Amino acid sequence: MELLVMAYALKTNCAKNIIGVIPYFPYSKQCKMRKRGSIVCKLLASMLAKAGLTHIITMDLHQKEIQGFFSFPVDNLRASPFLIQYIQEEIPDYRNAVIVARSPSSAKRAQSYAERLRLGLAVMHGEAHHSELDMPDGRQSPPPLSRTTPGHTGLELPSGGGRRRQSSYPGLELPIMMAKEKPPITVVGDVGGRIAIIVDDIIDDVEDFVATAEILKERGAYKIYIMATHGLLSADAPRLLEDSAIDEVVVTNTVPHEVQKLQCPKIKTVDVSMILAEAIRRTHNGESMAYLFRNIAVDD
Repeated sequence: MELLVMAYALKTNCAKNIIGVIPYFPYSKQCKMRKRGSIVCKLLASMLAKAGLTHIITMDLHQKEIQGFFSFPVDNLRASPFLIQYIQEEIPDYRNAVIVARSPSSAKRAQSYAERLRLGLAVMHGEAHHSELDMPDGRQSPPPLSRTTPGHTGLELPSGGGRRRQSSYPGLELPIMMAKEKPPITVVGDVGGRIAIIVDDIIDDVEDFVATAEILKERGAYKIYIMATHGLLSADAPRLLEDSAIDEVVVTNTVPHEVQKLQCPKIKTVDVSMILAEAIRRTHNGESMAYLFRNIAVDD
């Protein structure tokens, strides 16, 4: 709201251009419709445009297609060159590492890292079982009519004064939807005797990362690193990371996390302010932004 208020204030005071620098774009995970849920990312894009923004500089959107929600230019910078440089300089014997995708959906990002580092690739497949049987699904809507007084819809009173007959809405029988069944979490690829480097764009709830690390340890990985652009690390994430089999969590400074670092020494920070500053300078001077996207893979 503060950003929207400031943008609207600038718009009403006849600013020529209003450029928002938003390193971590909020609600970026809510960019697809799940069942009949709202696409909050589209709503936020519309609000920013309505408030008066004319350009946005951000970093590592959850899905690159989010840029299509906006009616003005969006520069989606990448943090991967900084994270790859950290791997090469700070991880001893990184040549013996394997890049791990936490799910098949993030395999393209992991493949991009693996190809540039010339390392192997492993993919986690499967998930923990989450039952949807107890979730409300609206099958009782509309509800059947209850007994009411004669004269209301759905009731008939025979002329002889016998029992009342109650009618209800006919039930709509839909085909049975087969539930999607995934196997327990397994590793596709060899991680035995290797350093496992898990790459992702956001690390917030760390339970899945901790479970992935435990499975990698069981498969023989002797060190486990996590590389992520946005380190939200909410709730008790620092404590869970400290007690886990993960050796190091490397995130950029797109989101402040000084408090989490005090609680968990495993969290390391990579500074990406340089590329954001250069993007601001080039945008202000009307220069080309292509230099900031050189050697960036399509799937990065």
